[in-house]
Amino acid sequence: MDTSLIELLKRALLDLQAAWVMWILLGLSALNLIIIVERTAFLRSVRDDIPKLAGELDALLRVGKVREALERMKASRSAEAAVVVAGLRHADLGPASAEKAMVGAAALERVRLERGLAVLGTVGNNAPFLGLLGTVIGVIEAFEILGRPTDAGAAVQAASALAPQAIMSSIAEALVATAVGLFVAIPAVAAFNYFQRRVQAVSANTEALTNVLLAHLSAEIPQETAPPSSPQLNPAGVD
Repeated sequence: MDTSLIELLKRALLDLQAAWVMWILLGLSALNLIIIVERTAFLRSVRDDIPKLAGELDALLRVGKVREALERMKASRSAEAAVVVAGLRHADLGPASAEKAMVGAAALERVRLERGLAVLGTVGNNAPFLGLLGTVIGVIEAFEILGRPTDAGAAVQAASALAPQAIMSSIAEALVATAVGLFVAIPAVAAFNYFQRRVQAVSANTEALTNVLLAHLSAEIPQETAPPSSPQLNPAGVD
């Protein structure tokens, strides 16, 4: 590679220093906090007692109160109930139509539940690399100080006294960048894993609740019975 290009890139990195990396990491940390608080509040708002809800749904469907079951599901703010509402609205069209309606509703609810999680995952995966970038810039700065030419006389003594201090400052800045990157990444990864488990739990509860509805809809379809076989006639009248 052309040495002039390397020198140009080195100059650009040294001019920027590692402070801009710190500001980016601090901004990402604030973004993480906003998403974590918002997702926690949202998941609490859509929480419900699913076993109790499933029992009520089963009891209402057993006596044929489909409209009452629909109203009860609408009264719940849970994502699981929202999926069952879609199935109850298509119950008159048969179990196949109800199932397809619930599959579509479940996909929409999953998008709503996973909103913002991609940002947490991205920050958790890339914040350490941003910190490493700041570390590399600090190390480059430290080696740049070591490689600076010194003049003779008093300037030599002054430079010799200041060089170790400047080098240590650059290395400390580099280590701080790494620490900040990890500080941002660890909570993001932990929150991402926690919210993913919550989404999986909601999906499992949704499947259990939809199966209750499908079981009743399937049982309401009368089974087709074959017509009774008519006795075979003997037109010739012979045995």
